[in-house]
Amino acid sequence: MNKNDKKSDIASDQVENPIDDQITDQEAMSKEEQLEEALKLEKDKFLRLFAEFENYKRRTAKERIDLFKTASEDVMLSLLPVLDDFDRAYIEIAKTKEKDLLKGVELISNKLKNTLKSKGLEQVELIPGDVFNADIHEAITQIPAPTNDLKGKIVDVVEKGYKLGDKIIRFPKVVIGQ
Repeated sequence: MNKNDKKSDIASDQVENPIDDQITDQEAMSKEEQLEEALKLEKDKFLRLFAEFENYKRRTAKERIDLFKTASEDVMLSLLPVLDDFDRAYIEIAKTKEKDLLKGVELISNKLKNTLKSKGLEQVELIPGDVFNADIHEAITQIPAPTNDLKGKIVDVVEKGYKLGDKIIRFPKVVIGQ
């Protein structure tokens, strides 16, 4: 081997080494980029799963609250006729001379009303002369208005209305003046 052959071998080795280094750097970079991309995808998947789980928790909590509200709504609806009966009994007993009986019925009625009120039941407040609103009142019939100022307004309340929280569970039944 002569000097020129050795120089050409060294030169070819030097020329091949940078290319080999670049190829291995590119492979390493591409592997590093692949790992970064895989990590990025896993992070995205994790964040989406976490967000989905948070939405699930919120949805089930809301459903649970709605279930409690509707469960109590059924009980409240079944007790409304009892409240009506207490009111009718109070009116009839008030006509008699039995004041002790009247006091007993009043105590029981108040206890029941206070218990239901503590559970969220409220009476829809209205008096004759209020403006009729189809969204919160149920018109039973229309009669000729006794006075001109009662036209289109509530003349009489036939049955009380009740609401549970913000939802009306029984609309008040009213008579409207024509």
